[in-house]
Amino acid sequence: MDSSSSKSEVEFECLPMFRVLKGGVVERFTGTKTIPPSDVPQNGVVSKDVVISPETGVSARLYLPTAASPDRNLPLLLYIHGGGFCVESPFSPLYHPHLVSLVSKANVVAVSVHYRLCPENPIPIPHDDTWQAFLWAASHSSGQGPEPWLNHHADFGRVFFAGDSAGANIAHNMAMRAGSTTQLSDVTISGIVLVHPYFGKNEPDRLWDYICPSEVHNPLFNPAADTNLSNLGCGKVLIFVGGKDFLKNRGLWYYETLKKSGGGGAVEMVESEGEEHVFHLFNPDCEKAGDLMQKFV
Repeated sequence: MDSSSSKSEVEFECLPMFRVLKGGVVERFTGTKTIPPSDVPQNGVVSKDVVISPETGVSARLYLPTAASPDRNLPLLLYIHGGGFCVESPFSPLYHPHLVSLVSKANVVAVSVHYRLCPENPIPIPHDDTWQAFLWAASHSSGQGPEPWLNHHADFGRVFFAGDSAGANIAHNMAMRAGSTTQLSDVTISGIVLVHPYFGKNEPDRLWDYICPSEVHNPLFNPAADTNLSNLGCGKVLIFVGGKDFLKNRGLWYYETLKKSGGGGAVEMVESEGEEHVFHLFNPDCEKAGDLMQKFV
């Protein structure tokens, strides 16, 4: 077999999201389309893109309600998209409308993080990129940061992390880091919202095992392995699970594990009966997606 044929052979695939060829090429089948931000209000919300790190390409899409005024700061939401750590972005037709709706209903300022994707950038790079984005946002707590929207409108005494699926995993781990750092004296993590979170136990997980090269990062995937779980740095945790979600049992397990640890303050779980994984993104106008959004905000 010649080398060109060998390079076109499949090394790994996780359908319908992506596959990796032996030559190193990553083929993504979803989450690659993008739509621009808008300075024309969409549902009472404007948006723009910012570069956080030119060296790594870490960036974010910011959202601001048009009714925001400098004399009344709004809670700050750091949102992390899902996609198995491997697909999607804040700029996609799936996530941009979701954030517009969320910001409009919750009346918050939002930073939707664009982290580098696996498998080209293995775990913990998505987590590290998100932490860098959070520290960038937190640098505005004195009102002297580079982004006027955050200087003039964000209340750093009311900060929330949220995400779905893999993004929920990252959101949890951001709260863990926040609970163990002394860098955030002017920032308070009020809570985290985890929608259909992607965690694991002490058992094989085909995707995670491929994108995470070392067991040393296991607590990122298995919160029960983290001896500091009780130090989760937030006041409350809201967890959503779907009745027919293939990750439902992991979400339930996370809820029980966190409750037993005593971390996270008030911990609440909500089940959307009969619903699949991240159904609210694919069918945002259905009744149960509306219920999820209302509970979220």
